[in-house]
Amino acid sequence: MGTIAALADKKAKPLTEKPSRLLAATAMCMLAAACSQIPTDSDPKSPSNEESFPAAARAVSTVQPASTVGVARAPAAVAAPAQAAAAAPLPPEARPTPAVVPVPSVAKPRETRDLEPAHTIDLARPADDLWERIRSGFAMADLESPLVAVRERWYASQPEYLKRMVERSKLYLYYIVEEVEKRGMPTEIALLPMVESAFNPMAYSRSHASGLWQFIPSTGKTFKLSQNWWADSRRDVVASTSAALDYLQALYEVHGDWHLALASYNYGENGVARAIERNRAKGLPTDYLSLKMPPETRGYVPKLQALKNIISNPEAFGASFEPIPNEPYFVTVPTPSAIDIRLAATFAEMSVDELIALNPALNRPMISGPHTQTLVLPADRVDAFQRNLDAYDQPLTSWQPYTMKGGDSLDRLAAKHGIALSKLKLANGITSRTKVGPGFQLLLPLKGSGVGAQPLPAVFRPPVQSATRRGAMVHIVKKGETLYGISRRYRVSTDSLLRWNHVGVLTTGQRLIIYRAPAKARKPVNPVKISAVQPKQNAVAAIAQP
Repeated sequence: MGTIAALADKKAKPLTEKPSRLLAATAMCMLAAACSQIPTDSDPKSPSNEESFPAAARAVSTVQPASTVGVARAPAAVAAPAQAAAAAPLPPEARPTPAVVPVPSVAKPRETRDLEPAHTIDLARPADDLWERIRSGFAMADLESPLVAVRERWYASQPEYLKRMVERSKLYLYYIVEEVEKRGMPTEIALLPMVESAFNPMAYSRSHASGLWQFIPSTGKTFKLSQNWWADSRRDVVASTSAALDYLQALYEVHGDWHLALASYNYGENGVARAIERNRAKGLPTDYLSLKMPPETRGYVPKLQALKNIISNPEAFGASFEPIPNEPYFVTVPTPSAIDIRLAATFAEMSVDELIALNPALNRPMISGPHTQTLVLPADRVDAFQRNLDAYDQPLTSWQPYTMKGGDSLDRLAAKHGIALSKLKLANGITSRTKVGPGFQLLLPLKGSGVGAQPLPAVFRPPVQSATRRGAMVHIVKKGETLYGISRRYRVSTDSLLRWNHVGVLTTGQRLIIYRAPAKARKPVNPVKISAVQPKQNAVAAIAQP
């Protein structure tokens, strides 16, 4: 920033010496010759070509920060992709005077090298393919670590995994890219759900993190993500994306470094702060690669860098990405105060599974409550939804909320409302550990609705709960152990170990999840392999089906 500001000050100073006509003519000739060598169709520094700047670079001077957290851009955020590094720098006379955004002070600057010439695209003709838009917005400094190559090899060796993840991302990626660019953030951030959840909005971890962005309950509450009987906003695509970007901006504002911000997102801001203080006290560097952090956090940013590298140059890794239309896939629409999911899907002329994939926060087969007053629908289904809703003159719900009173029992309520006790429990997520009594809230079918005759599997249950069934164990890697040796010890394949833990190189102290299930059920239910369009164990969808 200091370099840019100095150039701006230099340009602003008026000339004080009176040149002779001959010198003036000579200067004009030299300036004309220099200008003739600058391409006129891709000049990233010309003030008249502001629209040709990459989105991430233009955002430094044009995008307003979010109201909750200020945006502080790092110098590297306006740096070019690697392929533009060889371009000749422009003379200072051709450079505009950019707005200077203050960057928070940090213990150690991320880098002090000169800015590279900005890679440019013509925003007057936006890319038809969303991948191109994402590539053009890459602005984060590349991470140079052997772990990046390990992750590249792993992703490249799992083409089916990569394919499923990309397929799921098609529903959400445009929206996330839009929100990232509005905030002036590098588009690498839009790929973070690939690392967090493999773009599975139903993903649920052992630490109870949930959704695309994997918020744990406490952090979710901090960022106003409601978690109640009706819905869990950590799984809400719109709400969780806003919260995640708020959080990442706040972390970046603290560190002034995206790698440290990402580490804090994974490890916690206090954990990273302690690691920085330890290094600072010892006189050691405080950048991401120099900090002592848990293996998961040390491998976190390399995963994102590996995905960035593969998306930047798929052919180099034997990968391919089908184009994603650079246009909105979904929009939000207001809903009535209460409506069955099944009926909402019928109005939108789409399947219940498709509706749930866009509205994964829902916990019940009925949309209700103060936090579920909007519905996410494909952009091309909104007109049908509104038209069918307006024309419908029957009750919009087959269910009614009920609060249990003294003397109530589940079996009596089930008999009264014409539903089997087992189905009533499943519809309300009641297990043997659930305490049921006065004040407990239930959904009961309306008389004559026919709901009791429908198959009713369990309501939403985090997929990982099935994965941590009896037979799952944790193995802590000891010095000298190998994947092959561990696989022989537990009588599982090395491929299974890789799939369950997403590891390449073992490190001492690393925790491995190992499943020792019966032969017929050996393959665990992995939350990142559940299709967002047809999720396994999606009880909300199953309950809502006619």
